Amino acid sequence: MPSRHADRPMYPDLYLMRHGQTVWNAEGRMQGRLDSPLTDLGIAQAEAQARLIAGVEAARFASPQGRALQTARIVFDGQPFVSDARLAEIDIGEFSGRRYPDLAAEHPALFELDGFGWYDHAPGGEGFAGLMTRARSFLDSLTGPSLIITHGITLRMLRLIAMGWDMSRFEELAQHQGAVQVVRAGCHEIWREG
Repeated sequence: MPSRHADRPMYPDLYLMRHGQTVWNAEGRMQGRLDSPLTDLGIAQAEAQARLIAGVEAARFASPQGRALQTARIVFDGQPFVSDARLAEIDIGEFSGRRYPDLAAEHPALFELDGFGWYDHAPGGEGFAGLMTRARSFLDSLTGPSLIITHGITLRMLRLIAMGWDMSRFEELAQHQGAVQVVRAGCHEIWREG
């Protein structure tokens, strides 16, 4: 269980990574709980993450979705890791597998919401409350520094909780494929090559 300081949970050091670029990422297609394989660029991004975390001693975790597992096998270079369902990407229900521009054209009111607001209203989707519950459960279970491979929206939620931020700040702190988002004692930094 994390310790608390000034009403902010203090979690162990987190090394958060988004999976490498996938075929559907390149096509502008929303994956949610569906999947597509890494592109050549995605493989190179995972290889860069492997170099960035070289020498970091920490437990290893990954989402059970194919793109995260493919990334984890590269990043962790054959070392064992735990696949945890709480790290899966937010479920976007009926929007899964659809192209973002098509969805925005078909549901203009929904996509006029601020930034990522549409994720909370995807028909048949999980919503942010469900994602927050499982992300908090995962973080509360950690007992030491952790290397974590997950997905874009789930990664944002993990950072938000670990930093003790309100949901209104969800869109802050850009995340990148091929990078490592480090959260220590409620502070954030990004590791990237070059």
